[in-house]
Amino acid sequence: MLNKYIILIVATLIIHFIDTLSYSVRLNSVKSGNFALSTSLFNLIVLISRTANTFQGPLIGHIIDDSVRSKYDPINNIRGVILAASGGTILAIILIPTFLKLFEIGMKKLEVTGSVPSLVIQSLSISNIKRIAKNTIKPKKSMIKNLRYKNIPKRLLLLNALITGVYTVGVLAANYASFMVPGKANAIVQSSGLINGIASILLTLFIDPKSAIITDEAYRGKREYGDVKALVIMLIGTKLLGTLLGQLLLVPSAKLLAFIYQ
Repeated sequence: MLNKYIILIVATLIIHFIDTLSYSVRLNSVKSGNFALSTSLFNLIVLISRTANTFQGPLIGHIIDDSVRSKYDPINNIRGVILAASGGTILAIILIPTFLKLFEIGMKKLEVTGSVPSLVIQSLSISNIKRIAKNTIKPKKSMIKNLRYKNIPKRLLLLNALITGVYTVGVLAANYASFMVPGKANAIVQSSGLINGIASILLTLFIDPKSAIITDEAYRGKREYGDVKALVIMLIGTKLLGTLLGQLLLVPSAKLLAFIYQ
């Protein structure tokens, strides 16, 4: 059980690490002027991170099965997984300046290679890995000073925190509910896909379009670049808040699912 749990923790950390980094791609699209290419890569990164979230199901399922057999309440293990989501988000926040620099370099190389797989293969070479390590940039307070926070819709940020919270605990709450009602475990676990699907749809309908509008207006010169910078920082901040909110949503969500299926 321990090995499965470690794999689940690492997978969750990576998923939220990638998802958080995807927010910062909007900054590059405005700054570099390669709007279409940046948007294409942004959509690719988001697709990978949101799809990868479904891999949590089989991993947490094994842990729940072991817990049912041993009659052990896995609540602390599940909270550890949510903590890993917060950890992955924080790690990404620290590495965003480095990621943006590397992403800019990758964009230029992509224009030459014209292939994402070729770019990935080149990036994994030992010489490029060493170069990446040397290009690490430490976050500075100056990066977030004098940002135009007032121009960012507050409802958008609150909605992002709430949806992220639901998205973070969707699979976990469904599996914990199956522990509460073992007789309906299969039916309850299947609902996790529906929960995360709804959360993804809400992100696509309400968060992504409004964020894209602000980014597009900055690209066209109708907004300041600082608006996009403030947007990205506040979306990432509310994403972190959403993962923390997941700790509060876990048990009530699981109990609600258990009540529905009992």
